[in-house]
Amino acid sequence: MPILNDPDHASLIKSMSQTVPKILGLGTATAPRAIVLITAHWRERNPTISNGDKHKLYYDYGGFPPEAYKLKYDAPGSPEVAQEVYNVLKAGGFTPKMDSERGMQPEYRLALLIFIPGWDHGVFVPMLLINPKADIPIIQLSVMSSDSPAQHYAMGRALSSLRDSGVAIIGSGMPTFHNLRIMFSGGTNNAGFKQRNAEWSDTLTKTVEIPDTEERGKKLEGWREWVGAKEAHPEHGVDHFLPLVVVAGAAGDGKAKSIVDEVMGTVQYSYYWE
Repeated sequence: MPILNDPDHASLIKSMSQTVPKILGLGTATAPRAIVLITAHWRERNPTISNGDKHKLYYDYGGFPPEAYKLKYDAPGSPEVAQEVYNVLKAGGFTPKMDSERGMQPEYRLALLIFIPGWDHGVFVPMLLINPKADIPIIQLSVMSSDSPAQHYAMGRALSSLRDSGVAIIGSGMPTFHNLRIMFSGGTNNAGFKQRNAEWSDTLTKTVEIPDTEERGKKLEGWREWVGAKEAHPEHGVDHFLPLVVVAGAAGDGKAKSIVDEVMGTVQYSYYWE
């Protein structure tokens, strides 16, 4: 919907197309040489890395206007940077995997064998807004099916060294709130929900702002017990939260800053570390 200029996403569109490019230093000498993008829409048992030179797009959504299925994003991949990602994850105690097309893993839907191509909308939708020039290589990285905050934070810690060599680490999800049942039922207008979600968002913000890496990680391990957590991210629906945990782990002892947007009547926070 942001790509289709939906008015309920106007604030997010502005942040993604104006604020985030400045944070990344796009168009300047400090622009990243590559982007590692952890997407909420790819879950694997082990961290899985896209390592092709080029990647097709996976239109992993339904019920949208025809133009939503004609989007193109022709940024290159980078087998070389993918290998760097593999190496640091391996050194961090993980068993990463490479996947050049994300198409060797079939899904069974209605008894049909469907091979899924490369980048999902968690990659190409934000990047079309952030960097429409598509001139920076992207390495897509999965979250893990364990849903473990400790494992995802450790994954980020392993990736953190890449930042020193000019690689940006981006998490793509909706960490503040991603509960479509509540959103589309009008539940976001409920006063009790608003109060609990505000408390949840405040706790999340205070947690990611903790400067000490170890303390931040320990606090995030208990996120499921925070007020509003199960409404923000229902059971078996934590995928949109996990990319933030990875990025928080990659942040080191930096200070977090936030971007606040209103999206379809909900307040959404994005976080970044410089």
